[in-house]
Amino acid sequence: MPDSENPATAVTFPPAFLWGAATSAYQIEGAVREDGRTPSIWDTFSHTPGKTAGGDHGDIAVDHYHRYREDVALMAELGLGAYRFSVSWSRVQPTGRGPAVQKGLDFYRRLVDELLSKGIQPAVTLYHWDLPQELEDAGGWPERDTAYRFAEYAQIVGEALGDRVEQWMTLNEPWCSAFLGYASGVHAPGRTDPAASLRAAHHLNLAHGLGASALRSVMPARNSVAISLNSTVARPLSQSPADLAAARKIDDLANGVFHGPVLHGAYPESLYVATAELTDWDYVLDGDLTLINQPLDALGLNYYTPALVSAADPAAKGPRADGHGSSDHSPWPAAEDVAFHQTPGDRTEMGWTIDPTGLHELIMRYTREAPGLPLYITENGAAYDDKIDSDGRVHDPERVAYLHGHLSAVRRAITDGADVRGYFLWSLMDNFEWSYGYGKRFGAVYVDYATLERTPKSSAHWYAKAARTGTLPEVEAV
Repeated sequence: MPDSENPATAVTFPPAFLWGAATSAYQIEGAVREDGRTPSIWDTFSHTPGKTAGGDHGDIAVDHYHRYREDVALMAELGLGAYRFSVSWSRVQPTGRGPAVQKGLDFYRRLVDELLSKGIQPAVTLYHWDLPQELEDAGGWPERDTAYRFAEYAQIVGEALGDRVEQWMTLNEPWCSAFLGYASGVHAPGRTDPAASLRAAHHLNLAHGLGASALRSVMPARNSVAISLNSTVARPLSQSPADLAAARKIDDLANGVFHGPVLHGAYPESLYVATAELTDWDYVLDGDLTLINQPLDALGLNYYTPALVSAADPAAKGPRADGHGSSDHSPWPAAEDVAFHQTPGDRTEMGWTIDPTGLHELIMRYTREAPGLPLYITENGAAYDDKIDSDGRVHDPERVAYLHGHLSAVRRAITDGADVRGYFLWSLMDNFEWSYGYGKRFGAVYVDYATLERTPKSSAHWYAKAARTGTLPEVEAV
């Protein structure tokens, strides 16, 4: 019986397994106008009326820019072995061009030094969706030049931090950048052009390849270069040929469009066929696929919930239940013939079904597709409607159960032969949750947004015990 199905079985991880937590720059830093930082697309988007819940924005966020020492001390108290954070491109290279601003780089130097002083491994993500606004004004990710600007930025950060940071990720969830940003418009920059979203996807892939090469040109060979993908576990509603074809199309649009060129040096032929009505892919130039297909040192996987799809019923009406926000425009180019369905089971505050089997399935897929490549779970977590009680505590047993289930699935994958080296909980603390504003709390640490006081939730204490012992505590042991 798998560990996740037998709570009496001790779930023990390998001694070298890395226990971490993750954040991103725009969601936590604040200080958006300090020390030379210029606006990113998320500054612009979040200040555009109607784009975020309640008009929320990241101007202050949780003020990590000024409170990073307090936050690192909290990580140390929780026994974290690693901290994955992203660098704000606008903070270190304002406008996305030209020389670095040393004050911006100095913030990340101080953060890295603070982490290392506490025995916490820093893991840097270069791009977590916050493109400098001036690059968007010049065309953004649909323009090829943006990939070359990213490579220059990668070299700047690699030179500054590569002597002390060994784990690097070029991009976080390029699917969201391309398709939520340029097709459905629910993320910055808020464009709704499906053809442009496919161009954006290719240029994000190109940015990864160029960025990986740039990092390696300035960093010690020991450093690890990876990418974090939010690959979708797309399951057909039935085994009918039409539903199987629908699942294949979504798999191509969610997964193949990125892991095809990154891991295998080619886009799926079925993706070209499916999107022929929108593009002839003439922006894929000779040599691009070789540039994109850089050797990886590891692969990051982000997972929250699976997708359940079928062939669409032309007579059916209603909202698209794909879990990616409300919009009249789809993030799935040329997939009007696909319908999304709510999977059965309990759901988080995001409306996402809780299904640890999807994480196991995802890990095993990449174990087969990229044999020998170390894997990290670079994001996994859940939003709940957390409240602070009269005693000043935050009890979140649902999140504890979620983490126990998903970490059990990770351990089962390791037992089944997967080389999973670590897990980064999303998120370290409550923060600005993109278009949802501050209404969705993913953190293991509760943040009072009025005072910015941090309070570890019961899930934080549970995770700390897991990190210290390498064994999952019982769900009730919080």
